[in-house]
Amino acid sequence: MNSNKVVLGLSGGVDSSLAAALLLEKGYELHPMFLSYRGADSLSAERACRELGLELEVADITDSLEKNVICPFIEGYLKGVTPSPCVMCNPSVKFRFLYEEAKRLDAMIATGHYAVQKNGRIYASPSPKDQSYMLCRLPREVIERCVFPLGEFENKEEVRREAMKRGLSSHKTGDSMDVCFIPEGDHAAFIESRGLRGKAGSFVDEKGNVLAPHKGIHNYTVGQRRGLGVAAEGRLYVKKIDAERGDVILSLTDPACDGAYIKDIYFAAPEYEGKGEFPVNVKLRYTKGFLKGRFISSKGLIVLDKQARAASPGQVAVCYDGDGMVICCGTITDSYHKEDGTDECHP
Repeated sequence: MNSNKVVLGLSGGVDSSLAAALLLEKGYELHPMFLSYRGADSLSAERACRELGLELEVADITDSLEKNVICPFIEGYLKGVTPSPCVMCNPSVKFRFLYEEAKRLDAMIATGHYAVQKNGRIYASPSPKDQSYMLCRLPREVIERCVFPLGEFENKEEVRREAMKRGLSSHKTGDSMDVCFIPEGDHAAFIESRGLRGKAGSFVDEKGNVLAPHKGIHNYTVGQRRGLGVAAEGRLYVKKIDAERGDVILSLTDPACDGAYIKDIYFAAPEYEGKGEFPVNVKLRYTKGFLKGRFISSKGLIVLDKQARAASPGQVAVCYDGDGMVICCGTITDSYHKEDGTDECHP
């Protein structure tokens, strides 16, 4: 491939704008692409291109996003699980479009993600905004073409300062939201706007006592503690969602787990695929810190050294090595508790 050419995913926010500026300063020939969903506003991307002297290409990803991300996202909530839309989107939509253009131009791929690519592997960024979690399912042929100019930045404030130094107006913009197709941030309202609702039922306590009716299981996720609207002697948490009955089980204690069972396991580092059990640093959700533990691949089981907040079914667990390299990932099916025993596979 021509390593001097780069196809850049450009939203017009401060991250992708600074990524473009840094690549230009290194002498790369840039081909910026704005990935549009239902005619999304490309004005910020166009402004960034004017400031940088670039010409923007707009690609419509509406059909692909609907099929590969939005429909599974809605179906997940209707089944009582909490999907990870960005993890679904990156390999099947966003990076697929960038990859196809990069192949056509014999070019590299770049985005404003906070991650590091080394030797065809994804590594965590030192930034608190690390987004390696979101890239865990990228195919290896895509990773090998990737460059992440913001990967070594320590924090977002540093990124804004560098953007301001270069006269990029995006340095004043706010942080982008995780779910791009739900700008208001209300996933339940988004689902209902499609004429769909999760099964209605009751809030029940851990003994099965009915506490109150609820608005539909699509409104809730395991570990949730806000917006429940149920009076109790203390703070309540969602412990479990019974999609078949429509019940949401509440607990007065923050649900904890000793690990998680995962399915649809993908090895970003294929050299680990044949290993039966190995130590890992884990993210059970998109959070700042890592949890120490081990992965038993034959059982699809992550066992943590210390308890953590309950794993939410539908979310993605990502395993890293001690240097921050993404080893593998999988979709959480259930929390693991030590009393379950580690010698049995999860049903």
